[in-house]
Amino acid sequence: MRILGISAYYHDSAAALIDDGVIVAAAQEERFSRKKHDECFPHAAVRACLEAAGCRIDAQGELDPAIDHVVFYDKPFVKFERILETYLSFAPQGFATFRTGLPIWAKEKLFQRSLLTKELKKIAPSLGQRDKLLFSSHHLSHAASAFYPSPFDEALVLVLDGVGEWSTTSVALGRGSDLQIIREIPFPHSLGLLYSAFTTYAGFKVNSGEYKLMGLAPYGEPRFADTILRHLIDIKDDGTFRLDMRYFNYCTGLRMTNARFHALFGRPPRLPESPIEPFHTDLAASIQQVTETVLLRLTRALARETGQKNLCLAGGVALNCVANGKLAADGAFENIWVQPAAGDAGGALGAALAAHHLHAKQPRSVVVPDAMRGSTLGPSFSDAQTEDALRTLGVSYSVVDDTALLNDTAAALAAGEVVGWFQGRMEFGPRALGNRSILADPRSSEMQKTLNLKIKFRESFRPFAPSVLQEDAADWFDMHQATSPYMLFVTTVADAHRCLSPAQAAEQRGLDHQHTRRSDIPAVTHMDFSARVQTVSARDNPRYHALLQAFKQQTGCPMLINTSFNVRGEPIVCTPQDAVRCFLGTGMDRLVIGNCVLKKSDQPPALLSDYHLSVEAD
Repeated sequence: MRILGISAYYHDSAAALIDDGVIVAAAQEERFSRKKHDECFPHAAVRACLEAAGCRIDAQGELDPAIDHVVFYDKPFVKFERILETYLSFAPQGFATFRTGLPIWAKEKLFQRSLLTKELKKIAPSLGQRDKLLFSSHHLSHAASAFYPSPFDEALVLVLDGVGEWSTTSVALGRGSDLQIIREIPFPHSLGLLYSAFTTYAGFKVNSGEYKLMGLAPYGEPRFADTILRHLIDIKDDGTFRLDMRYFNYCTGLRMTNARFHALFGRPPRLPESPIEPFHTDLAASIQQVTETVLLRLTRALARETGQKNLCLAGGVALNCVANGKLAADGAFENIWVQPAAGDAGGALGAALAAHHLHAKQPRSVVVPDAMRGSTLGPSFSDAQTEDALRTLGVSYSVVDDTALLNDTAAALAAGEVVGWFQGRMEFGPRALGNRSILADPRSSEMQKTLNLKIKFRESFRPFAPSVLQEDAADWFDMHQATSPYMLFVTTVADAHRCLSPAQAAEQRGLDHQHTRRSDIPAVTHMDFSARVQTVSARDNPRYHALLQAFKQQTGCPMLINTSFNVRGEPIVCTPQDAVRCFLGTGMDRLVIGNCVLKKSDQPPALLSDYHLSVEAD
């Protein structure tokens, strides 16, 4: 049974395809359209999934083999009901916004089945048959994306995001092929929207700036945490919560916060790209601490109540890897697994899995370490395709064998070069995991600054993550879980590799000290000695593992900086053409695509560009 899952029309639209319960392919539309967080119907992503599954479109426009079901990741009528009821609850506030948005909402929500079938028929007529189209609730899609690929036969599933149809937080129990939501917190009380409110107040964009707020938090002190707890959110002992909606505007307007919120903290919102001050770092630290408080209380109470030992996480809040690290260190659950595409893109996969196990009643086989196949579920390109693209682009390149490729790339990295690394299938989810990555030496004190300002063209405070050989991770980091293959847990650098005492580190806080050398791997050590670790195994990614081994043999260091292959504001690269454009338009020194090697010094000057200037900042 082949099932296609789709998420679309809000942000991070995506497609995923499963065959008899096995995940075959998944991809976000933004990677093809080159529009960050693209919300449009995922035509290109659907076609990529069909191609990966061997589904061909014949002369009559039919699919061979056929798709049994297409599943949408939420229920439009229920979401529209929430929009109407929210307006009625707050009326007459927000009438102008409601009047403007109603025609769009009605078109999208009331007629979404027709809209979906129309778009699907553009790909293949049989794909748009109305009897094939199913709908899963938003939080069930998230929960299914977390539980079914996990390595657990039984687990508690916690979903937290902005809002689905009504739910903002939900708890589910998964056993075998069964998955049931047992508890929910409804809109407008949302931990995700609370965090997004502070994101916008700090001058960043919703749905993209939350990472920045999380990265800014270690530079500050949580001096506003009590203010948040007294005025904005009431957290019960079991972690359930309510927001005081007098401080927020997202129910009745187009802004997250209002004048009462701004008066509470004594300042108007920060303007984007304006200087970041200690006030903003302290705000970030405060909301991060409050978020962690909610999650710790929730998970401790749920562990006591249910007796479950395994926890699965999904929803946008599950991408808060600092909080995930605190949950792992807390130990309320023995094992934690987070869906690597925890946001709305992952809802496409969850919708397909929910249909397979809950609608079609198909059995489930538990896969260890998980069923995500390293989350490398997107398109790949053959050597012939790559070389054809390079010749067409007119770049200079050489082709080398595997041994020379690994040794030469490791030597270049050790010598301080920044390398674009493009291999195999593209990753699904927001993290580059060694297939669409920019790599560099973590031992360099200057590399964090170089990568931010000359390669990524982003804020200087943004941290970078280490990819470390799985077998060496415990020697370098305080690992609360044996593995972290998806870069979703923050831990700390082991004491043996730190250069500052706790007292020295406490004195050298704040943005003025962001480039202080704190460890033997300063480029991946954050202000508080934290690091967002990715463990790499030979089983999950043999080629990337081999490169890390080569680097270790040459330097003694078993890790590399791994950041996503893109510049600020653009999606991660998908094709060789995307990779070459990024390489030529940044300060990268070398690009490795498959076995093809491009050196910046060999490229015709006329091909170099500043294309990042045309990319809208995120």
